Amino acid sequence: MIALVRRSIRGLAAWLCGLLFFLPFAWMVLTSLHSEQDAATNPPSLGGALTLDGYREFFGASTGTSPWPPLINSATASVVSTLLVLALALPAAYALSVKPVRKWTDVLFFFLSTKMLPAVAGLLPLYLIARNTGMLDNIWLLVILYTSMNLPIAVWMMRSFLAEVPKEILEAASIDGAGLPTTLVRIVAPVAAPGIAATALISFIFSWNELLFARVLTGVVAGTAPVFLTGFVTSQGLFLAKVCAAAVCISLPVLIAGFAAQDKLVQGLSLGAVK
Repeated sequence: MIALVRRSIRGLAAWLCGLLFFLPFAWMVLTSLHSEQDAATNPPSLGGALTLDGYREFFGASTGTSPWPPLINSATASVVSTLLVLALALPAAYALSVKPVRKWTDVLFFFLSTKMLPAVAGLLPLYLIARNTGMLDNIWLLVILYTSMNLPIAVWMMRSFLAEVPKEILEAASIDGAGLPTTLVRIVAPVAAPGIAATALISFIFSWNELLFARVLTGVVAGTAPVFLTGFVTSQGLFLAKVCAAAVCISLPVLIAGFAAQDKLVQGLSLGAVK
């Protein structure tokens, strides 16, 4: 009986935590379905008439501005950079876990140290380099930046995942004459698939949500979805409902990816947690 009560309490606590995290998104969706006048009241009017005007504004019904180029730019930068991160992080994590190199702890600390510098501190040098190389307002500049930004985190995550790969499988592959590329692609990758999926999803989310570099280093051609979202914030008039509608639409790809990979994500995040 006591065990049943404890399980019930834990379940209730889990539901409460889930609702707590879901409440801001639900509030944003509800706000996006109201008129600007109802959304701007304090407290917001929950009983106001529902409308899709915010979503019409996002899709350019009145302004003629299409959100598809920024969404395509975000998808391109996020997907390509995530694929590059996985291609680089997998052999690096293999070298740091399965076949440790000398002073591998120093290598891991070096990867971690690259995240200690505030992003804004490197903004001016990156802007000057992009200007001098003609890469301003170029989507491939964002691909390079997102790859370099997410690679340290991906190496750290995937190292813990690959450390759980049974050594006996790798030894058997070596005896059978499998080289490093074959071992990585046909043995390590399938075994560590949940961890790879978790790393890919996190890298994709970080790239999709990035705003600072996209705001400064892009313009009309390579502007991303978060940059497009900031265009709804104006100094005159009401804009809360439009911003919420845009935020909902821009969040949908990440939410869909998260729901599609939630099983792999849970397995991956717990793969390297318990020895």
